[in-house]
This record gives sequence, C-alpha cells and structure tokens, in this order.
Amino acid sequence: MSSDVTRLSQWMDHHRTRMELGPLSILIRKLLSHSPLSTADQQAIAALPHKVRRLQPGESILREGDQAEICPVLLSGFAYRQKVASDGGRQIVALKLPGDALDLQSLYLHKADHDIRMLTNVEMALLPLAAIEQLTIARPAVARAILIDILVEASIGREWLLNIGRRNALARLAHLLCELHDRVSDIASETSEYFEIPLTQEQLADLLGLTPVHINRMVRQLEKMGAIGRPSRSLTILNLSELAKISNFSSAYLHRNNLSGV
Repeated sequence: MSSDVTRLSQWMDHHRTRMELGPLSILIRKLLSHSPLSTADQQAIAALPHKVRRLQPGESILREGDQAEICPVLLSGFAYRQKVASDGGRQIVALKLPGDALDLQSLYLHKADHDIRMLTNVEMALLPLAAIEQLTIARPAVARAILIDILVEASIGREWLLNIGRRNALARLAHLLCELHDRVSDIASETSEYFEIPLTQEQLADLLGLTPVHINRMVRQLEKMGAIGRPSRSLTILNLSELAKISNFSSAYLHRNNLSGV
C-alpha cells in the first residue's frame, strides 16, 4: 500500500506542470519529460537567478573556444549548434527548441567546442553556471535530471548522424519533422497533430545537409501526399502518421517519460 502511495506522489509531482514557476517553468517541463522532480526541486530551479535577453536570427550566444559562465535557456524561438570547418563551411549539428538549455555541458567542460546561433527571433533566460552547479550539489534529483538531459541530447545527435548519413532526402525531412513535433509536444501546454514548423526551406536545407532546390522538391512531394501544408513560408504538419511511415520514425531515441527505475 505504501509503495502505491509513493508512486502516486511521484506521479503527481511529475505532472505538476501548471503551477506558477515563472519564466523557467518551460525548462522544468522539459526536465519533467524524462525525470521526476519533487515540488521542492521544481521551485528550486524556478528560483535560480537569471536575466532575460532577446536575440535576432544569426546572432551568437556562444563561440568555439569560449569559456562559458552562463547557460542560456530558450524561452521562445529556435537556435542551433554548429561546427565550422577551416574553409568556412558549416555544419549544423543540433537544433534547440523552447525549453532547451543550450550549454549544460559547460558545467563539466570548460571550453566550448562549437558555436550557438539563433535561427529565429529568440527570448532566453541566462543562468549562471555557478548557480546551477550549487543547485546540483544540494539537490541530487536535479543533478540527475540535468545529466539525463545531456545524455538525451547525445542520443539525438547520434540519430542525426544516421538521418543525414543513411536516409534518403524524403525520409530525412520527414524524420526531422516528426522529431520536432515530439520534442515540442513534451513542453507544450496543448498538443495537436496540426503543428507549424517556423523554419524556412533554406533553414531546413542547412539542417539536413541538402540544397534548397532539393528541399523544395521534397517539400512539394510531401505536400502532394497531404503530409504537410505551406500556408506561408513555414511548414505545417497535417498528417503526422504519414510522416512517421515515410521515415520509419521511432521516438525511442528521445527517451521520453524515462521515469522507471528511480
């Protein structure tokens, strides 16, 4: 009986996402998608000192070689992590969404090995790394949630390597759209299959290692299949199951609701 009460208490704490926790509530919802956090843990995260900053597309918050002192958390908008070759060519290696902490690795690695730039207009909270470190020392559940978040990001990176290296262009695009839907659904107050992707075809080309012309052909093909729509410059998912079928999508690598064994 007591174990049932304990599980119920953990479940209630995990799903207590409607409480008023200020700007960092979106980060808390993200962490809750894969890790249990008590009400006290959530309140401690919400109380972290932070400043809110707005950036425009193309602006940088971190450059390779920097020694970071803050960890940005996306409150709205999209950002990306990139690596730049010696000849100036770039490769986008991660896409960051609202709720994502952009540089938790600097808690443990003291020099950045990548750039972080804004893909859209962005609002972010800037958290001192020292404050996060102190919180992880005081609250083991928060430390575990942060570690899992870093590991999930690495898992997504492995899937991106597979996506770009082994899937054809149509499946590559369909897979990315499925991933974005699932990742946003983890922190959204409401979920729907009809989901708008605020990315242009040029941005999608950079993300997927394709030319804009090739992306345009794939977009038109998915549109003819009724899987997506183009009401404006962005894309709207109309048939998520069709996209999943095209790309053989499985969300296992996202490790959502990773609450067992704790």
